[in-house]
Amino acid sequence: MQDVLSIEVQKGPGSINAVNATGGVIQLVTKSVFHEGKNRIKIGLGNDGQRNVNLKVRGAIDENNFISATISHRALENDWRDNNDFDATQVSLKYGHIFDDASTLETEFSYTESNLNLPTSMTDAEFEVFKATGEQHNTSSPWQHSARDSKIFAFNARYEKEFGDLTFKPRFYFNTWEHFHPVTASVLDSDDNKVFGTDLEANYFHKLFDNDATLVFGVTAKHDVTKGAKKYAYADFNQVAGGSKAISTTLSNNKGDLVNIEDSTSTLYGIYAQETLRPTKRLSLDFSLRLDKIKFSIDGNEILQYNFSGFSGPNTYNTGDGVYSLDTSYNLASPKIGLVYALSETTNVYVSIAQANQAPTGSEIKANIDLNKAGVQKTTSRNYEVGVKHRSSKLSYDIALYQNDVSDEITAVKQNFSTFYENAGKTRKRGLEINGVYQLNTNIQLGASYAYSDFKFVEFMEEGTKNRAGNSLSFIPENQYSMFVTYNLANGFKSRITTKSWGSYFMDNANTQKYGGYDLVTNLMLGYEQNEHSIQLNIKNIMDEHYAAQADKDIKGVNSYKAAATRSYMITYAYKF
Repeated sequence: MQDVLSIEVQKGPGSINAVNATGGVIQLVTKSVFHEGKNRIKIGLGNDGQRNVNLKVRGAIDENNFISATISHRALENDWRDNNDFDATQVSLKYGHIFDDASTLETEFSYTESNLNLPTSMTDAEFEVFKATGEQHNTSSPWQHSARDSKIFAFNARYEKEFGDLTFKPRFYFNTWEHFHPVTASVLDSDDNKVFGTDLEANYFHKLFDNDATLVFGVTAKHDVTKGAKKYAYADFNQVAGGSKAISTTLSNNKGDLVNIEDSTSTLYGIYAQETLRPTKRLSLDFSLRLDKIKFSIDGNEILQYNFSGFSGPNTYNTGDGVYSLDTSYNLASPKIGLVYALSETTNVYVSIAQANQAPTGSEIKANIDLNKAGVQKTTSRNYEVGVKHRSSKLSYDIALYQNDVSDEITAVKQNFSTFYENAGKTRKRGLEINGVYQLNTNIQLGASYAYSDFKFVEFMEEGTKNRAGNSLSFIPENQYSMFVTYNLANGFKSRITTKSWGSYFMDNANTQKYGGYDLVTNLMLGYEQNEHSIQLNIKNIMDEHYAAQADKDIKGVNSYKAAATRSYMITYAYKF
């Protein structure tokens, strides 16, 4: 995040920037090599073994050529729970060139190496211990050595050139990566993965109704290739007592016998266009459409399969189903119509109607193959939204009221520490969102947000026999809110306190049990900045609340909890030069 200039959030379906998504898109706009500011070194230390180092240098080779380099390292030991340490190192190099015709070329090379151990979930009894002590150790989960380790090399290039009223902005990207991912029942080791992609965008500035208008249009393509992805049995484990062949606990993440080998590809082609026009000075209209086709091809051989029940065969891993193949494709459409009317110079009202399809991801398709579950269909999401936006010198606020009707929503179903996916027939999501910021005086700023969510299944036969119509979606609280206060002084002192709350939510689609959520989890920031130096203290979960970041109940009625982070603090010093 050190290199991010801004974060742009586009909610709901219908964005021309959203590929295979119905819930919206988050765009990270990175800093240009032409306008990156001063060099910087940043060092941070905290509890739980937190360490953070970041160095960034940039410079102009000459008036047309610019370069910057960044190296960063983060580490976190997290001794308060087992198997949850993390470290990541990233190196990136950017180069930019300004041509004689004022067109620009920017390129970036980066390498990232990340090692993340994944802690287990907790039972009811273990969660009670965590709430009392803030520690999570020696849990009963069989899968004690889950991890996600990866090495990623990435390259991207973007070019921009103006041809009168037309600006052409092609982008190209490539990355290759490998990862080692011990998960439920198997150890995934995949070292030959490549992604190729391009987005050829153009902006045409013109006049309609005697006012400025803009047409954004383009084509996109992306090709993902994985060759020889392998899954292995766990080599070291104890078995459940009483004659069962199931694993009671893993002893390491060492690889045993080969379980599965697989090749897969996914290919996406798309076109998009958006016209923004102003029939009057106060009225703005947006019309957009995105069309995509995505194809999946999966070929594999299941040599062995895990004995989940412990009694379905003579061994922990028994003979698998053998060779399998899947070829499927989805056509996706995302139209949107939006209207914005200016009530005044500071206040706008808007209305939008949007629709989008979402295909299952490759990982969702593979999860169902692994568990011998039926395939899932694409989702269709239609969103209706009205709202108000206000921006003035002292006050800004957003109010949005929406209804989102979804057909064939892809829904996760948990069973035996695994997750597979089904289509819910229909869901209806209604909500209200309010955000506001008030500048009380030169030094103090107040802010708050609130979200009301009424998300229900209209039609859903879970596992084919269990009718969930009328039930609420799991893990969606009816009420969420947050508040913040900032206090800054002209002498360089700065501070911010933030608190957030999640209301209760159902733990399963059957709505048999609720988790109470959490109240007023508070973070604090104190800092001081003087000339080129700055120092900052961040304390998260300052009251050291012990709660679940996620609480689930699987279709067999077994509860599981994932602990939220306990209190942590970090002191960071930064120097610009």
